[in-house]
Amino acid sequence: MACVLEAPLRMSVLSEVTASSRHYVDRLFDLDPQKVLQGVIDMKNAVIGNNKQKANLIVLGAVPRLLYLLQQESSSTELRTECAVVLGSLAMGTENNVKSLLDCHIIPALLQGLLSPDLKFIEACLRCLRTIFISPVTPEDLLYTDATVISHLMALLSRSRYTQEYICQIFSHCCKGPDHQTILFNHGAVQSIAHLLVSTSYKVRMQALKCFSVLAFENPQVSMTLVNVSVDGEVLPQIFVKMLQRDKPIEMQLTSAKCLTSMCRAGAIRTDDPCIVLKTLPCLVRMCSKERLLEERVEGAETLAYLIETDVELQRIASITDHLIAMLADYFKYPSSVSAITDIKRLDHDLKHAHELRQAAFKLYASLGANDEDIRKKIIETENMMDRIVNGLSESSLKVRLAAVRCLHSLSRSVQQLRTSFQDHAVWKPLMKVLQNAPNEILIVASSTLCNLLLEFSPSKEPILESGAIELLCSLTQSENLALRVNGIWALMNMAFQAEQKIKSDILRGLSTEQLFQLLSDSDVNVLMKTLGLLRNLLSTRPHIDHIMSTHGKQIMQAVTLILEGEHNIEVKEQTLCILANIADGTTAKELIMTNDDILQKIKYYMSHSNAKLQLAAMFCISNLIWNEEEGSQERQDKLRDMGIVDILHKLSQSSDPNLCDK
Repeated sequence: MACVLEAPLRMSVLSEVTASSRHYVDRLFDLDPQKVLQGVIDMKNAVIGNNKQKANLIVLGAVPRLLYLLQQESSSTELRTECAVVLGSLAMGTENNVKSLLDCHIIPALLQGLLSPDLKFIEACLRCLRTIFISPVTPEDLLYTDATVISHLMALLSRSRYTQEYICQIFSHCCKGPDHQTILFNHGAVQSIAHLLVSTSYKVRMQALKCFSVLAFENPQVSMTLVNVSVDGEVLPQIFVKMLQRDKPIEMQLTSAKCLTSMCRAGAIRTDDPCIVLKTLPCLVRMCSKERLLEERVEGAETLAYLIETDVELQRIASITDHLIAMLADYFKYPSSVSAITDIKRLDHDLKHAHELRQAAFKLYASLGANDEDIRKKIIETENMMDRIVNGLSESSLKVRLAAVRCLHSLSRSVQQLRTSFQDHAVWKPLMKVLQNAPNEILIVASSTLCNLLLEFSPSKEPILESGAIELLCSLTQSENLALRVNGIWALMNMAFQAEQKIKSDILRGLSTEQLFQLLSDSDVNVLMKTLGLLRNLLSTRPHIDHIMSTHGKQIMQAVTLILEGEHNIEVKEQTLCILANIADGTTAKELIMTNDDILQKIKYYMSHSNAKLQLAAMFCISNLIWNEEEGSQERQDKLRDMGIVDILHKLSQSSDPNLCDK
């Protein structure tokens, strides 16, 4: 019985709710234009701050009617303006409201409205467009579908302070990536927006500043232009520096710092420029302090991480500014005391976003420790740092995991730390776990870190091997992703260095000859060089050379021939000749060279090559083949003499290159 009752019950609740709203929609269809206008005004007052009412009106079909009235030439300007205001209010509700508005094609209707001569109506349309475009459910590309829209918006910038504020806000939200930056740049955005930085309206100044921060991000063309643009006799970097001062609102300080950071990273401002060292960097460090709000601390740390990421000197300066390294430790203890936050809403928000703080701290630690050994030591000695990284590697948030891996990668560049802290905390265990089924962006950084943990002096090398790393790394070498292929082969190369024979055999078995050839014919020179490095490490120490060549000799000689005959650079050919020199050092393996006339002719050819590196490498092969103390040396010397090798050696002994001469 309950089932039968349920439907009518729900219907009656819904009809009660919507009945109270229906009269608002009914009035939009009145034949008297005055009554329609009054109906829209009443609707406007009813929906302000009332999400339930907004949802009801959307369900009842108010949006298509409002859009119809907004687009009718016969509607009075006042009515059209009020319609735009109500639509803007509906858009301020939930994301579902915005989706409903988009489904009714609100954007083309509002853009059409911008062609009206009436300023109040234009401002109402822009305000509504602004609200829709700042919603995460609106595709930014909708702004760029018609080429004339951007130039019309640029023209409207001069109409009023409201058009300036809304248009800048639309641009800063819809500028995602280089394509959008280029469109705005080509439409003269830099020149049109620059003078707004000195507007009397704070909101206009702020939105113009935000525009520049997204236009310049990772964009050398925009950044180089900004340096030379001046407003009222002051160049933009000077204006940005003024906006960084402590007496300015935090939002303004942060956004100016982002502009200067982007310009610096793009090479438009030098890293040792006082505006970076004495103004931007200290401002960003200030943003990391406990006093700041959560989102300010996150943005401050992330921007600072980006600013110093590639510059050693800035990393050193930041590390000693305001005890930054210790200050970042507080990012992990948030919120330390509930009583400090009296606003319950704020506390609830911050608890939900505390992971963003951890992510930002890991990012900044990664940048700080990228190059300097002393800084890495300070970071690792910060309370519970290694435990925090290990915990970060298994967090549910993908961004935190990625930032923790980045931090670990940065610290793994330290020989000292690999031998101590990394071993004490068995960091390799969570790292190996991360490498199982992670998305590519995490895999790339995690496999880079693994490369460092597999260096010969790292105590983690043994346990990593025992946990099935060879199979994992061999599978990475088959990845479509170039960075993963490089890291997979690089880690195997490190693993094979001075390894015991069993490990080398396991690597060869795991890779398979087919995959080895695949890697040796990879279009990327990095993959090729690392694969040759792996072969060179596998073919070291005599018993290993002889063992590997007895099982894989034919294929390896084929690969060597393939490369020496191919169109490759000097480094690749040199590495290949070094592999031959290693084979020539084997006891039984050297016969594979001596019985292969094609290879001997190639060695002879490279002895007379114009490049000294290749000549030296070829001579290493010869010297290993003719070593007197070894069995059969006389026969080998005779064969090489018959080939004319001695004549070439005579010629080389006269060489102007002292290395060649000695050899």
